[in-house]
Amino acid sequence: MAIGLLATITVLEGKNADFEAAFLDLTEQVRANEPGNIFYALHRSPSDPQVYKVMEQYESSEALDSHGKTDYFREANQKLAGLVAGAPEIEILEAVAR
Repeated sequence: MAIGLLATITVLEGKNADFEAAFLDLTEQVRANEPGNIFYALHRSPSDPQVYKVMEQYESSEALDSHGKTDYFREANQKLAGLVAGAPEIEILEAVAR
């Protein structure tokens, strides 16, 4: 069963460009190296430019688990940590499909 993840991330003032660049680098790595990833997309809130939503979907909970263990994910988190206001709010979702 596919599994989704929705993360809400608040970025520090003046750090948007750095955050977006680092996150898009991570996105390229995920798409190139994780066959269990269905999509991985960053979105910025139109009402609050400091708030971003990351929408992710994986073929299984194992694929999601593997994602969090990759070296590039860990390296990206180190870069991103200095650009965000705090830990992201994470919601794990079950996909509904026929």
